[in-house]
Amino acid sequence: MVFNSVVFLFCFLPLALLLYYITPGRAKNAVLLIESLVFYCWTGITFLPLILCLIVFNYLWGILTSVAKARLRWVLPLVAVLVNLGVLVYFKYANFLIDTINQIGNFGLSSLDIGDLLPLGISYYIFKIISYEVDVYTGKVEAEFNPFTFACYVLFFPQLIVGPIVKYRDMAPQLHKTTGRCSLPQIEHGIELFVFGLAKKVILADSIGALWTDIIGANGVGLANVSTPLAWLGILAYSLQLYFDFAGYSEMSNGLAAMLGFDCPINFDLPYISGSITEFWRRWHISLSSWFRDYIYIPLGGNRKGKGRQLFNMLLVWAATGIWHGASWNFICWGLYYFVLLTIEKLFLLKYLKKGRVWPHIYTLFLVVLGWGIFTANQPGAPLALLMQKLFIPQGGISPVYYLRNYGILLVLGCLCSSALPRWLWQKISRCVPLKLIVFAVVTLLCIAYVVAATNATALYANF
Repeated sequence: MVFNSVVFLFCFLPLALLLYYITPGRAKNAVLLIESLVFYCWTGITFLPLILCLIVFNYLWGILTSVAKARLRWVLPLVAVLVNLGVLVYFKYANFLIDTINQIGNFGLSSLDIGDLLPLGISYYIFKIISYEVDVYTGKVEAEFNPFTFACYVLFFPQLIVGPIVKYRDMAPQLHKTTGRCSLPQIEHGIELFVFGLAKKVILADSIGALWTDIIGANGVGLANVSTPLAWLGILAYSLQLYFDFAGYSEMSNGLAAMLGFDCPINFDLPYISGSITEFWRRWHISLSSWFRDYIYIPLGGNRKGKGRQLFNMLLVWAATGIWHGASWNFICWGLYYFVLLTIEKLFLLKYLKKGRVWPHIYTLFLVVLGWGIFTANQPGAPLALLMQKLFIPQGGISPVYYLRNYGILLVLGCLCSSALPRWLWQKISRCVPLKLIVFAVVTLLCIAYVVAATNATALYANF
């Protein structure tokens, strides 16, 4: 079940909120846990035993860590890493590692029969669990002794599919709040966040992304047949689609959390207005970047042990960042690509970027868009070598004129909406309550129309 589906918007969400609001404060976590289990099991219960076992294991781990003597505590982190990362590696990376070993040494190892689908949200909830374990072990947070509260944190349905990765110490105060958890201003803010996130997803991301699909999709024209200008137009559309997809889901997640009484930090803060790659990664997927900073970079020594050690730590972090996104070499190359760019900035370029006005933004956008070309290279129809050839060796092919005519307005709208302009406009509009309500109602109706239209189109397609 996804947030932009008819079932979620018109069935699950209204019933979940109604039941949650009428439930007394002390029972809200129990209701929230049941709703999260229903959400998780909506598409099947195949992996339900897995997540329940992980919840039980890590709940007991936290209690043992809190009471263990100093001589035994060193064993517990090792056990936690072996279990949690072992599960993640098995499901997400095992066959990739086997294929890589076979290619290197021709060992003839057989692939594991683990299916084509990953357990729902495994990358996100494993990282949430690890952050909890580290914080308990280092004394930054007390271990959770209530198993239902801990299960609520892990299974919290607004964050289950695509995060953000919110630390337990940031949610614990609200999870333990039994009275006054939900306030009307917070609910209103949550509705606002959710609707605007939904708009980013269904109005902008899905519509703009259709241009890239028209090029590399199964029924598309084929990347080999496009001209260089159209290749750039396509990768620009993909860049906008990726941003509005992730940012939209994150806003919907934070909006849902706010409606349930939880304040979660922003996850995407206008990354495409950045004036450096360093700034970009302070604005893009903030919860993931901060996770790698807090739980890998800083524990390894950060920048406290000299420039050489700092660069080595950065290399490990960005290799891990790349492979976290998927079991494919293009993701690892994408992570290392950013390691190289950030290294160059840290060594000498950043001081010049801070002095510039326009060119740092052009430089950043160019390299980010190029990076998304590496990121998408695992998709069928978009091999990296062919894409780079199309982008950097001028050549003829299908003209972009037709696509500009069909997608031009959407692309302009996407560029404007990825800037600070919509935020500024909404602040101005919000000063006039009637105008605010009218604009909000129009956006809501548009979102509903797009969701229903997409559902009908999918149903129609399935009948053929």
